[in-house]
Amino acid sequence: MDNARPGVLIIDDEKMSINVLSHILNQDYTIYTARDGQTGLEIAEEYVPNLILLDIVMPGMDGYEVIAKLRESEVTKDIPVIFITGLTNNEDIKKALAIKVSDYIFKPVNAADVKSKVDKHIKSTVT
Repeated sequence: MDNARPGVLIIDDEKMSINVLSHILNQDYTIYTARDGQTGLEIAEEYVPNLILLDIVMPGMDGYEVIAKLRESEVTKDIPVIFITGLTNNEDIKKALAIKVSDYIFKPVNAADVKSKVDKHIKSTVT
């Protein structure tokens, strides 16, 4: 990882979402990306980013499965995870809070909201 800049891993199967989030964050953070859960887990283990932005609905391994595997690993268990999702019903929110997701960002994303939440959680990991 680039020691001068905190790292953010974006795991989302939608290329457009990755591009938008990368554009919002790439001036301040080193960005890593993955289009599926398994690749995201491998990148998280290798680079140990300061924060993970994780889509919930993905083919194969969904966001809930990814976060469960992140929490099982000694290397990645303490990395804050922010769910990026279009899901807005109370059951999804309760399920995410039960597995200790750090925050939520709803799609379509708002650049100021993304920046604010990422900055807040990065500060908590770096200081």
